[in-house]
Amino acid sequence: MFHGTRDGEPVIELRGATKRFASVAGGLHTAVRDLTMTVTPGEFVALVGPTGCGKSTALSLVSGLEPASAGEVLVRGAPVRGIPGGLGYMFQNDAVLPWRSVLDNVAAGPRYRGLSRSAARARARDWVDRVGLGGFARYYPHQLSGGMRKRVALAQTLVNEPEIMLMDEPFSALDVQTRGLMQDELLRLWAGSGAAVLFVTHDLEEAIALADRVVVMTASPATVKDVFPVRLDRPRDVEEVRLTDDFLRIYREVWESLRTEVARAREEARNAA
Repeated sequence: MFHGTRDGEPVIELRGATKRFASVAGGLHTAVRDLTMTVTPGEFVALVGPTGCGKSTALSLVSGLEPASAGEVLVRGAPVRGIPGGLGYMFQNDAVLPWRSVLDNVAAGPRYRGLSRSAARARARDWVDRVGLGGFARYYPHQLSGGMRKRVALAQTLVNEPEIMLMDEPFSALDVQTRGLMQDELLRLWAGSGAAVLFVTHDLEEAIALADRVVVMTASPATVKDVFPVRLDRPRDVEEVRLTDDFLRIYREVWESLRTEVARAREEARNAA
């Protein structure tokens, strides 16, 4: 059965959000401009756009790591003034601590939030099992493969049962086969959680295989160009869904919008050089 955009009030909302940074030349660089979009509870939204267009900046605004220069950023209807509660963030580079075991890495979040050591470890053990690392709980990061470290990072994100998951190209460093496995794992663990996901990727196939909606962003300064619903049934097997006619039709539609922005970004990069 297809599960698309969820009903209800947005849990994430950007209203004309703009972010400017000081440039090395002493002026201001606009990373995103008049960015307007929403994500509802239980919805998976993927952001795609040219390299360096400002996709990650959008996540920084939602997370409260960067304040907006203009416009509004709301989480659960309230302006973002710091890091919102109930938020999990998975970065491109994993944040596992090399001196801690798999179990203790996953338990760190619950401990930080006030759980006792025994309660935190019990919750962590459950999530270590869920991501398929039950036999590696005592291992240290240097003893793990890249895919296993990503499983640890996924458990670290999910152990606190976030209402919002921000994901910044979390699987981009993995080989193709491992990336597909992690994409399936993410969908399996997210299903039924009710969490809203905002997922940044350069991989258009990944975006379509995972998301309920794909948001195409323009070349820098980024704003929303187009939004495409992904009407593919869930649950999904990401390898199988890529072979369907519906997937290929959506891919062509999104790429038609995205490719002009990629070309524009390349031309601007050549001119700047």
